[in-house]
Amino acid sequence: MRLKPPSAAQKEPTIALINIVFLMLIFFMIAGTLAVPLDTDLTLIKAKDLEGREPPDALVAHADGRLTLRGQELPDAAAYVAALSGEDRAALRIVPDRNLPARDLVKLGNTLRGAGAKRVLIVTERALQ
Repeated sequence: MRLKPPSAAQKEPTIALINIVFLMLIFFMIAGTLAVPLDTDLTLIKAKDLEGREPPDALVAHADGRLTLRGQELPDAAAYVAALSGEDRAALRIVPDRNLPARDLVKLGNTLRGAGAKRVLIVTERALQ
């Protein structure tokens, strides 16, 4: 009786996988450093204590659902869009309160789009880290 020689175990392609992951790592390290870093002697302005103001043509959505425009309370978002000319409907801006529920903000955006707004932009606060 003859015994079969044990078959050679197939090599797993782990080396190829390691090479691919390493090349991806190098690529993302290089691609992530395309922006020129700030000068080391530059000191940025601190805007923590500045008063924030909404753009004058933006619709302000308060946390309790009220809508205001330039300090005047509006009865309805659809009436606001209907009062605008066609050119002004191209891009409407909303400044939502931080505590406004997201579903209310989405509902407001859908109402504005349904009333004829072509684009609805949300104005937010952006901080440089």
